[in-house]
Amino acid sequence: MSGQRSLRTWLFGRSARLGWLHLVVGGALLMPFHLVGTVVVGPLAGGGNPFLSAAGQLSAFAAVLPLVAVFGLLAPARPLSVATVRSLGLAPARGDGFPEGPARTRAARVRTSGWFTLHLALGGIVSGASLALTPFACVLVALPFVPALRESRYGLPEFAGQPWALALAPVAGVLSMLLLAAVSAAASALLARCAPVLLGPTPADRLAAAERRAADLAVRNRLARELHDSVGHALSAVTLQAGAARKVLDSGRPDDVEFVREALAAIEDTTRRTVGELDAVLGVLRRGEDAPGDRTGPALDSLAGLLARSGVPVTRAGDGDDVLAKVPGPVSREAYRIVQEGLSNALRHGGARPVSLRAAVHGGELEIVLENPLPRRPAPVRPGGGRGLRGMAERAVLLGGHTEAGAHASDGVWRLTARLPLAETTGRDPR
Repeated sequence: MSGQRSLRTWLFGRSARLGWLHLVVGGALLMPFHLVGTVVVGPLAGGGNPFLSAAGQLSAFAAVLPLVAVFGLLAPARPLSVATVRSLGLAPARGDGFPEGPARTRAARVRTSGWFTLHLALGGIVSGASLALTPFACVLVALPFVPALRESRYGLPEFAGQPWALALAPVAGVLSMLLLAAVSAAASALLARCAPVLLGPTPADRLAAAERRAADLAVRNRLARELHDSVGHALSAVTLQAGAARKVLDSGRPDDVEFVREALAAIEDTTRRTVGELDAVLGVLRRGEDAPGDRTGPALDSLAGLLARSGVPVTRAGDGDDVLAKVPGPVSREAYRIVQEGLSNALRHGGARPVSLRAAVHGGELEIVLENPLPRRPAPVRPGGGRGLRGMAERAVLLGGHTEAGAHASDGVWRLTARLPLAETTGRDPR
């Protein structure tokens, strides 16, 4: 019983019906080629009118298959074939492994041409059989019951009027339709088996997809670092300044009102600047791409402003602004973020204690050294925190440089050192 149900499903189930419809679409796509072949090649086969000659039709069918193969080499053939397969439910709408775009490489075009030719050839056979065999089967089934059908004007053989022929005619009609269903199901199964092979991604497609995923991840990581460094630094500075202002107010000394005013002004300036940077990063996220216009951001020419509103006293040494302004843009922007994150760490772990910064260009690289006193007691660990050092290291590595960070008990300082090559030919600009 289960075997009969499986056979019935294979012949007439939903997949079989969709497969037949897919083959009919192939036959429809073959029709223009077939008409051209009938007009051009059909007369060469002889037999009179090529549209009424079986030899002419078969010759035209065989002659146009090379033309179909040539058309399948065109780039749009693959998205057309993939869209047809998906729209008829023969493959999931997503996650089926089929490439989205047109065939670009030679191997992809050859494979698409093979699929396109196979689809149209099988579709032409099944469509032609469906058009010709269905009315013929209906005539055979109705032959014993409609005497008018047995007249010679319908072109039926003389034995069609014999009793044994009349008895077998309905059986022959049903069997012919079952045969058509079996041929259609077999052709659909063949196409389903060949689709992943011929329409699936080539090694070049897989490599391109992997590169796109890697680029997307790189953009996401860069935006995460931007948010972490910018917002994290701002919140650390605001927290320290607000805490200092609260302590001054609690002390009740009226002569410290000016200090509170300066702290509130610094908080206002920091939050306004951070909101602007946050809007810029979120704008990139909304567009979903890393457009060239998004490659701007604070750089070393804004270093003086960063140090002034960092929330900690900073002693600066090394090269001046005129030298740092000549640092290439990608290096300058990443260096700014490294200094910003270093100041955030110093503020978070050491409080408002003096920090020394040295930024200098020598030996074809930019060296940044930032030192702050070791904290008297370890700062509490923030849930989900602890990514600052790794983010700085990633920024440096993307430029071909490196960072070092750690406590130096002999000097009583925490030291961050970053070395960034100045050459722009590395091709590693993360922006």
